[in-house]
Amino acid sequence: MADGFTDVPAGRIAAVVTWLEMRAPAARRPEVDEPRWELRREAQADLGWYRDLFRRVGEAWLWFSRLTMTDAQLAAILHDPRVEVYGLWHDGRAEGLLELDFRDEGACELVFFGLTPALFGTGAGRWMMNRAIARAWAKPIQRFWVHTCTLDHPGAVAFYLRSGFTAIHRQIEIAPDPRLEGLAPLDAAPHAPIIR
Repeated sequence: MADGFTDVPAGRIAAVVTWLEMRAPAARRPEVDEPRWELRREAQADLGWYRDLFRRVGEAWLWFSRLTMTDAQLAAILHDPRVEVYGLWHDGRAEGLLELDFRDEGACELVFFGLTPALFGTGAGRWMMNRAIARAWAKPIQRFWVHTCTLDHPGAVAFYLRSGFTAIHRQIEIAPDPRLEGLAPLDAAPHAPIIR
């Protein structure tokens, strides 16, 4: 890709993706003590439950990848014993999503990590990240990694850096706009206006 501006076709979205990794367990960061939070592993996660939480956490940031999958495709990932899906439960409802993928030997991918608006600003993100790091490094891995993009929460990269990850790679991703594909409401993610 040459320096300068590159056109993005109408009906598509573009994002700068930052890849980050951690090569050793990061020190636990200070967190809020909230006894109403419970991080619960959802073994054989129900697909309807997962999709609902995925939408509630990711719709504002145009998370769409899992919404394009058939039941069989999604179940093949979520029901693999090397993939761990957790809900952050608060007052009887899952309000956070944590997904760890150990399918590549010696590594763990932090596939999805986020909260619903109900827990924004409460310290739940730090609380959940401390547990994500502990669970990832409880396995025999040498690398814990994640990627995020400019469509995500504007504080995502800084949060991952504070958590002990190091930025290692950057890419541009172009995809069909999920709002125009019917995967998200047309008014989702106003920070990324639709161009038809």
